[in-house]
Amino acid sequence: MAPEPVVPVLKEGPARAAPASPLQAVEAQRIEGATAQHIREELAAEVPVAMQYNNRPHAVMLATPADLEDFAVGFALTERIVAQVGELKLLDIQWTAHGVALEMQIPAERAVALLARDRNLTGRTGCGLCGTATLEAAIRPVRRVSSAGTQLTAADLWNGMRQLSKRQPLNAATGSVHAAGMLTADGSLTVREDVGRHNAIDKAAGAVLRAGQRPEALLVTSRASYEVVHKAAEVGCTLVAAISAPTALALRLAQEAGVTLVGWTREPRLTLYCGALRTA
Repeated sequence: MAPEPVVPVLKEGPARAAPASPLQAVEAQRIEGATAQHIREELAAEVPVAMQYNNRPHAVMLATPADLEDFAVGFALTERIVAQVGELKLLDIQWTAHGVALEMQIPAERAVALLARDRNLTGRTGCGLCGTATLEAAIRPVRRVSSAGTQLTAADLWNGMRQLSKRQPLNAATGSVHAAGMLTADGSLTVREDVGRHNAIDKAAGAVLRAGQRPEALLVTSRASYEVVHKAAEVGCTLVAAISAPTALALRLAQEAGVTLVGWTREPRLTLYCGALRTA
């Protein structure tokens, strides 16, 4: 099923600007030994993205200006602002000279709960903990995933990482963005890129859930941090596989959530930290 189209309702407001491109061409000088040459390169764009719910600002994330509809849905779900896709309505995508605002509407009871969290994120680059008011609020309860566990094998993960590496056009052009791939129950892989690894996860989750699919596993081109595991569990992933190592806190969280955690997923090796993989 294809993702439902999002048609923002344009409203009166500040002067609008043209949407930013995810790539920005720059002039530079490359030095190799005693040789210098002028070159033209493309860098990944990084813009402030404001998440606003029911006319109230909640978070400003620095993100790649692409797949914003997926970002809106994925962020709201992985941050437990809403419980399902149907509770979120994207009213407007408003570009200004300073960045872009995603204006959304959520049910009144969700808005009250959000206000009660007393949390105002100002993310550096997709940071999910920046601006948390207290230490107690920083480590949030995690959803426990299905007890059935994963049906994936080591070969499935290596193949998934191969596919993930081939589907990163922004990183191929810039060398500076992360990618997240979400495997679904039907075996398909949805990939999204962003300068922030958490943003890439939100975008991949948003795309999968908008399409009515069921997430099974998350593959990331980074370490497996606390926030990576938390976001995966929130949308029901039973496995997280990272190209690098997990943190100790991520392992603890994965154990609490029942998530299989795999690190150093670089064929022909991987390291299984908790949970189990299906044998071929």
